[in-house]
Amino acid sequence: MTSQRGLAAGRPIGRRRFLADLGMGFTGTALSAMLFEDGVARELPAAEATKAPARSVIWLFMVGGASHIETFDPKPALTKYADKTIAETPFEHVVREPRVTKNFRKFAGEARLGTKILRPQVGFRKRGRCGTEVCDWFPHIGDCVDDMAVVRSLWTTDFSHTAQALAHTGRIIIDGREPCLGSWAHYGLGTLNRDLPKFVVMGRPPSDFGGGYTSHQASYLGPEHDGVPVAVEPDRAVPYPPQGAGLTKEAQATEFELVGELNRLAAVEYPSDPVLRARIRSYELAFRMQSSFPDIVKLADEAEKTKALYGLDDPVTAPMGRQCLVARKLVERGVRFVQIYHGGAADDDNGLWDSHQELRKNTARRCREVDRPVAGLLKDLKQRGLLDSTLVVWATEFGRTPNVEPRPDGERDTEELRGRDHHIYGFSAWLAGGGIKGGVVHGATDELGFHAVENRHYVADLHATVLRQLGLDPQSLEVPGRKRLELERGRPIGEIIA
Repeated sequence: MTSQRGLAAGRPIGRRRFLADLGMGFTGTALSAMLFEDGVARELPAAEATKAPARSVIWLFMVGGASHIETFDPKPALTKYADKTIAETPFEHVVREPRVTKNFRKFAGEARLGTKILRPQVGFRKRGRCGTEVCDWFPHIGDCVDDMAVVRSLWTTDFSHTAQALAHTGRIIIDGREPCLGSWAHYGLGTLNRDLPKFVVMGRPPSDFGGGYTSHQASYLGPEHDGVPVAVEPDRAVPYPPQGAGLTKEAQATEFELVGELNRLAAVEYPSDPVLRARIRSYELAFRMQSSFPDIVKLADEAEKTKALYGLDDPVTAPMGRQCLVARKLVERGVRFVQIYHGGAADDDNGLWDSHQELRKNTARRCREVDRPVAGLLKDLKQRGLLDSTLVVWATEFGRTPNVEPRPDGERDTEELRGRDHHIYGFSAWLAGGGIKGGVVHGATDELGFHAVENRHYVADLHATVLRQLGLDPQSLEVPGRKRLELERGRPIGEIIA
């Protein structure tokens, strides 16, 4: 079938273009976009939103590798055997654990038998009714343990800070890029608010060495499923001004209407171009965000008591506190996935939680920066009745070694200056809300905190748990021509699901 325009050009055109020329194109394109955004047009197992325990996720990521030994996994044996080498303790067999590969065992085991054990740099105490032990640097988060499930048995497979990308995608970056967790949620679920993105990112992302923007990008799912980075300062909340000087709202609306018509014409002409589709969507969303997002980050409607709950009255806690408060406002308005990076530094830095040296000073500072804000987020969500439908996850790329990282030759060696190296065989994360059991500890590491030995979980199991709570099947989320490994998809941690 051809149209007059097609005949005049001397070439036939398809049915899609013909319908567009008859005046149905704009309607059809709009309908197609709505179906795509709502997850109806894709051949995916539909998420039953009304039955899913969680409707939104707030993913808190500590960039650099937070020490499980100084946060959520107390190890008294490290105090008892401090300054002894691992070979001088009864736990030499722990390091020679056969479950890791030969090359990994050589790196993490034999190479470390002669290094000294570093005592925990902070005390622990039992918190809440459940009695979960949490470090003294987290007094406020410790108050929330009755709503948390602490997983102490995670492991991963990347020693380098490229593990930051692995922690978000389930795949070692050198083996190929995979969509991040937030992008899978974006891909599989419909929107709850058309004036805001479904997937919002705050904070400084990992360095390029650690995967950079890969940690919030969609890879082969298409750029329309990337996370949308935003700032929480009102004067730069969105990277485009509402309107130029002398431009009225009416004139701007007319301008955008014309641009919209041109965009839709291009979409009819090139219906399968993902980059064009993503660009059109970003322009349309940007226009809607101009009026909605700045008001969210101004916090003018928040009581001073609420701001204090998040630590906005303290310059140390205020940056993270503002992000956590904005995250609550976003999920309150229907944003599906909010990803907050904490500890991202300059592009050449691997993250502020990366405490190879001065562990006590650095980790104490990092913990103080997040303690009140994260606890405030949990308490605020709970008092507003939002915690049941919002899944909060605190995660990092790996833990830290039980033994000390040797000081550079010639440098003074004191306990205050010592740090811990990267550690992939056992570390911790926690989840709260969104249908997760509260007041539980799942899994365990050995006496030294070296290996996850009880209920071991690869990092992708965290992803599978999040997707499951959103009503998505992690084993079925596939794209034609793209196959993920079973390990990369993970399995939900059923023991912590209510």
